[in-house]
Amino acid sequence: MNTPQTLDRDAIAALIPHSGAMCLLARLEAWDTQGIVCIATNHRDAGHPLRTRSGLLAPCAIEYAAQAMALHGALMGQAAGAPATPGYLASARGVRLHVLRLDDLPFAAADAADTSAARAGDELRIEATRLAGDARQILYAFSVSHAGRPIADGRAAVVLNTALAA
Repeated sequence: MNTPQTLDRDAIAALIPHSGAMCLLARLEAWDTQGIVCIATNHRDAGHPLRTRSGLLAPCAIEYAAQAMALHGALMGQAAGAPATPGYLASARGVRLHVLRLDDLPFAAADAADTSAARAGDELRIEATRLAGDARQILYAFSVSHAGRPIADGRAAVVLNTALAA
């Protein structure tokens, strides 16, 4: 990433169409025209909006990635001096889930007394890379990892909110 930049959760929520508990990203780490890296820390939250009685299931990693893609689009729009075009996740392809659940991931090896190190090791890292696109659709590759281990990866197509032809 050529553009290290940080945004906190509130700044992210102001740029994407997800607010309140549904804004899943905790911070932006970096972005450039080709991709974005975000961090999430709420995967163990008992009040997570996507959590079921079975826990926070691994397919929810796709939503984390989709929000990173939405943030990427908003930042690209800002950089171009134009409002971001709303987009919709049209498909997720080639998705590989490496775990069953996100809420029971093993903690990274860290000194239990050092809670800041333990928290840092307990983050989800979300990366999305733009592979292709135009004014109507964008294809991204994405990956979600935890403590350096892959959680989920795949490709996602985003359709931008463009006028339909008559």
